[in-house]
Amino acid sequence: MIQKVLLSLFVFISFILRSQDMQEGFTFLETGDYKKAETFFADILKEYPENKTAKLCYGRAVGLLGGTVEAVDIFTELKEKYPEDFEIKLNYAESLLWDKQFTAAESYYEKLVVENPSSFPGVLGYANTLSNLKKYSQALEWVNKALSLQPGNANALISRKFVRLGYAFEMSQNQNYKDALELLDENLIDFPADKNTLLNKANIYIVTNQFSDAKTVYKTLASTPKDSIVALNGLALIAHKQFKDKEALQQAEKAIKKLAKHKEDKDLVLSTYERYIQALLWNQKYKLARNQIQKLKSKFPNENRVFSLEATYGMYTSDFGVSLDRYRSILKNETSSFDGNLGIANAYRASGNDMKAYEYAFATLRFYPKQQDAEKLIKTLKISHTPFVEKKTSFTFDNGDNEAFSISLLSEIPFSTRFKSTVNYTYRTTENTRTNVEASSHDISLGASYKLSGRISLLGKLGVNTSEAITTDYTQITAEGIVTIKPFKLQNLDLGYRRELQNFNANLIAREIVMNNYFLNYNLGTNFNLGWYTQYIYTTQTDDNVRNLLFTSLYYSFLKRPVVKAGLNYQYISFKNQVPEIYFSPGTFNLGEVFAELSSTSDNKWIYSLSAALGQQFVDEEEASTTFRAEGKFGYRFSDRFIGNLYGKYSNIASATAAGFEFAEFGFKLKWYFLKKPIFDDKIIRLQKK
Repeated sequence: MIQKVLLSLFVFISFILRSQDMQEGFTFLETGDYKKAETFFADILKEYPENKTAKLCYGRAVGLLGGTVEAVDIFTELKEKYPEDFEIKLNYAESLLWDKQFTAAESYYEKLVVENPSSFPGVLGYANTLSNLKKYSQALEWVNKALSLQPGNANALISRKFVRLGYAFEMSQNQNYKDALELLDENLIDFPADKNTLLNKANIYIVTNQFSDAKTVYKTLASTPKDSIVALNGLALIAHKQFKDKEALQQAEKAIKKLAKHKEDKDLVLSTYERYIQALLWNQKYKLARNQIQKLKSKFPNENRVFSLEATYGMYTSDFGVSLDRYRSILKNETSSFDGNLGIANAYRASGNDMKAYEYAFATLRFYPKQQDAEKLIKTLKISHTPFVEKKTSFTFDNGDNEAFSISLLSEIPFSTRFKSTVNYTYRTTENTRTNVEASSHDISLGASYKLSGRISLLGKLGVNTSEAITTDYTQITAEGIVTIKPFKLQNLDLGYRRELQNFNANLIAREIVMNNYFLNYNLGTNFNLGWYTQYIYTTQTDDNVRNLLFTSLYYSFLKRPVVKAGLNYQYISFKNQVPEIYFSPGTFNLGEVFAELSSTSDNKWIYSLSAALGQQFVDEEEASTTFRAEGKFGYRFSDRFIGNLYGKYSNIASATAAGFEFAEFGFKLKWYFLKKPIFDDKIIRLQKK
């Protein structure tokens, strides 16, 4: 009996001593030295394989080192062996979190917080689980309960910070910016000048165009040398958003200079050079941007952010093939990449493959629900494929006492992203108030266009013109066929034929002159704002006359917002036969002019444009005369589906009569998308559900 008591006492003393010996292992766990903790407790388990404490600590060390599956197995075994041990239950629940089994962890923690509502680890673990499941409202409630159990606990405060960050991001995605900012401000009470919180605030201010507030946040952030670089990157973006691209480049250059002392920080190096190269692209410094990309690529091969910069370079220089290739590389590395999915959607849109653009825009939303840029792209695509009707009413008069009234209706109905049809009806009545000669015409046509690829499109129209004049009534066929080609990047070429009638005034309508126009349009763009447009038309007429017309324009774009461009125009016209008593038909006509144009960008609610040109015209052997023409438009987008504008134009360039001619027109246009969505929206929805 005494021997048994002594043996029991020996075992108890040995256990106490071993527990004291385990203090070193506990310290390893507490200080985050999990590798040493794993080795320490593994050694103990060799000697005492049934030691519950050692096995629990070993499981924690393994799990925190990344062996999450093994940790779950260890705590599952312990839980089965000690089903009433609450500490083991807590560790089992935590191991589910490590292994990202968030749904299972949620169910298990629900039971634990009922079993022991005052358990701080249980309540905090439940809060973290809810946060991982993006149930931020509940997570915030439970993390606050944890803090009520242990006020000021550092781990709970950090958990609450990240819950608020996640919740604020979700709110901002839902455009609930006010509440999101309030949450972030609460974070700054717990963690003044917290970097993540400040960056999230700045992002919201940028999205909502509150640029002054965003600048203030970045200035607050710039409290350390490293964070000042982050702030400069943000300030460069703000300058770009405010259309101050030169200032954006200046800020980016400052950030690059400060980067010299932080070259070992890969993320900071990449983000800073990323902004710098973007700023170079914004300022059209393409050669320098390309060189910087190549340097970055040699240092960081197969890096998604570098691929993204190459793709962006391709978008800015209209090399969409390169963009598509680089975005594919990004998605190969990371299927859920935001830059990859939205970037390739925009690249497909730019290269003319709209169905692929839809596909990847929807993919972006699957990974990033309610992302505004993706939603905006889808909205833009759908509008471009939605049927509309456009009404135009115009009043025309000239100094030859000709007056005209015209009303036209145009309807465009896309049946797919490649194929669309058009219906056009125009009624025009004209009168010469001096001679009282009147005439009218009805013109109706049906058309269709088909996009063979991103480079080639076909357009065809067939119509009927019925005209009534004092001396004659007749019906004529009208037609048009155009092949549009993009032979190389930044180039567009149209080759076409158009059959139409001379209908400028009543006298011309009465003569039933049919014009067969064979034409070529060529436009060349550049990456340095210079453009060149040329049009040549060869016309044969049923009155046996032949016309040659050449128009060419060299222009330069000075501003992007608003659009400002100016240039030189030259026009040459010649007719085989001169019949000035019927219509303007010089043997040679030359016109040279300078022009300037101001217009709004496509995203403006208010629509406006103003152009003017001043020049000299030379008609046959006559003396040169000064020409002037001007055109203006002003309108408003009442909604995404309804647009209206007024317009007017004036010209004294010789046209339907002899030199000395003056012509003016004014009118209005209304455009209404009469359906809310494309006809083939079911196909788009199927892509969305993929």
